Amino acid sequence: MKFLQARQMNSSKKILSYSVIRIPLFISHFLDKMRHTIYASRFTILLLLPIILSACQFQRVTPPVPEYYYLNPDKDLSSVGRAALVELNNDSGYPQIPTDVTEALFQSLQKRQLFSLAVVRQNDPAWRSLQLESHSQTQSMKVPPTYSLEQLVSMRKTLKCDAVLIGTITQFKPYPHMAIGLRLKLVDLRDGGLLWALEQVWDSSDKATEYRIKSYFQYQMRSGYAPLREQLVAVSPLEFIKFVAYEVAATL
Repeated sequence: MKFLQARQMNSSKKILSYSVIRIPLFISHFLDKMRHTIYASRFTILLLLPIILSACQFQRVTPPVPEYYYLNPDKDLSSVGRAALVELNNDSGYPQIPTDVTEALFQSLQKRQLFSLAVVRQNDPAWRSLQLESHSQTQSMKVPPTYSLEQLVSMRKTLKCDAVLIGTITQFKPYPHMAIGLRLKLVDLRDGGLLWALEQVWDSSDKATEYRIKSYFQYQMRSGYAPLREQLVAVSPLEFIKFVAYEVAATL
């Protein structure tokens, strides 16, 4: 009997000793696994960091919008069936600029698909028949002309449209850095109400404009040629005008 009790005590001691030895080993093994997991996680994060940063950069890119514009909250642009974009007045001193800016605006606004759009040139017989030149000359060329309700009614009948987009190029500087200023407004010919208006100066040397150019190409182009095109915008009048037209259209 005593022999059996002694054996049981020895067995208990062995089990206890084994447990005492195994517990530190288990803890050491657990800590090693934790360290391995942490190192693996850190390595994974380092590998994924460029992707994460690029994703964050992409998420920050939003369609750029000029600061100074007005969109009538009480008017529905979808109710405008057809609009006329009248070739812009020119106060820049560069004769070709109105044609280029008007064409770029037409292309950008068409992509928005808000309403049917047609360009009306200043020398168009239909526009000239309205005899609005003398009225425009009495006002500052830097401000889009304001017409009477009778004149707006005549525009609607002659141009066969519900709204007219008129405006002025207030400035254009191709050097030492690209700059262009616009004043525009969209008038409802059905009641003479103002649908939308914008006044803005774009300067390629401005840091905010530089950032928006980058955003423009990341958001719009999404191609490997974007950096090259970004540099081209700062030196090419036509590319800069396209960028400006894109931002104008984004406000509608």
